[in-house]
Amino acid sequence: MVVTENQNLLTETDVQKANEVLAPIIRHTPLQYDVYLSQKYNCQVYLKREDLQAVRSFKIRGAYYAITQTTPEQRQRGVVCASAGNHAQGVAWTCHNLGVHATIFMPVTTPQQKVGQVAFFGGDDVTIKLTGDTFDASAQAATEFCEKENQTFIAPFDNLNTMAGQGTLAVEVFDDAKKQALKVDYLLAAIGGGGLISGISAYSKGTHPETKVVGVEPQHAASMAAAFAKGGPVTLDEMDTFVDGAAVRTVGGLTYANAKAYVDELAAVPEGQVCRTILDLYSKEAIVAEPAGALSVAALEQMQAELTGKTVVCVISGGNNDINRMQEIEERASIFEGVQHYFVVDFPQRPGALREFTNEVLGPNDDITKFEYTKKVNRGSGPVLIGVRLNDKTTLPALLERLTKFDPHYINLVENQMLYTMLV
Repeated sequence: MVVTENQNLLTETDVQKANEVLAPIIRHTPLQYDVYLSQKYNCQVYLKREDLQAVRSFKIRGAYYAITQTTPEQRQRGVVCASAGNHAQGVAWTCHNLGVHATIFMPVTTPQQKVGQVAFFGGDDVTIKLTGDTFDASAQAATEFCEKENQTFIAPFDNLNTMAGQGTLAVEVFDDAKKQALKVDYLLAAIGGGGLISGISAYSKGTHPETKVVGVEPQHAASMAAAFAKGGPVTLDEMDTFVDGAAVRTVGGLTYANAKAYVDELAAVPEGQVCRTILDLYSKEAIVAEPAGALSVAALEQMQAELTGKTVVCVISGGNNDINRMQEIEERASIFEGVQHYFVVDFPQRPGALREFTNEVLGPNDDITKFEYTKKVNRGSGPVLIGVRLNDKTTLPALLERLTKFDPHYINLVENQMLYTMLV
């Protein structure tokens, strides 16, 4: 048992108290053995399926518990939250079931699927306000609204009650592991703002200190790693928002303190690997995971040597993936794997130039996936946007050598993100 007098740190007792409130309300999600992942990574992989919650993510746990801990007067005035989607759904579901009104602030960039789900779960008990391009901007607007309207803010992560609610997930993990006679060697979960990892690590270290807790972040939104490096929360100057459920520029002060006290290891996963994992889970496992929900499984790739022969639990934290994003996910996965490439190439404006390119530059099994060209009057050559899919990524150096002979000044768009974003 972890004993602490620091009021900023959770204990397993706090999480157990939250579990007593939530157990009759929240779905006890399964801890499933995964044959495919276990064979692939040479360890025993179990998935904690929080994508099967009523709102398809773990966020319902913290939202419900935090709201029930407010006073009747606070609930009567209404509550407010800011969220990229999943916390908002948890708040909406809770408020609809408790008859509490909620004003929910969401970034304008939130996938429409999540906005629609918030409206569905909340009904007339929820007012949605789309504000700002990031979670942080939306949270600032929500804070100002709370002060003006004298309402209560339900924090998505930096609140002890929210964190304790999220931690109840670990109570179920270890209860189910005991029933299956399992010793959990590793427990992997995503980090966005840090509420989930704080709650489950506090419970894990208080009850099963031998279990190694690993927090997984997107490589280009690793705000907890930045906080660890600086000795406290810092704001990221730049951030990739693709893993929207974990794209938080600044972790909370409370979540930093708890993660620092209880988390054994941090891992950062490239966004392309996350995309490959999403596709793998869908095609091999029939699991629809959102980017943040796939983070823990994506980390298995880089931790494989460490995990060999161990029993590993990966938290599938959410399944709210917009089907309209699948094309982007496939694209990012292919680029990450090194098989999809884009170039701007100067083509001679004469008949047979494309035939020359396909015969002399492309490999025998390569394919053109994109070709955009507008003929320029009175010019000997003109730029072409061309996409090439390799049959084998190891043939890239030879392709680039042939491409250099065709046009020594070609532009590789994968190396120029601004042009890639604009043109592709």
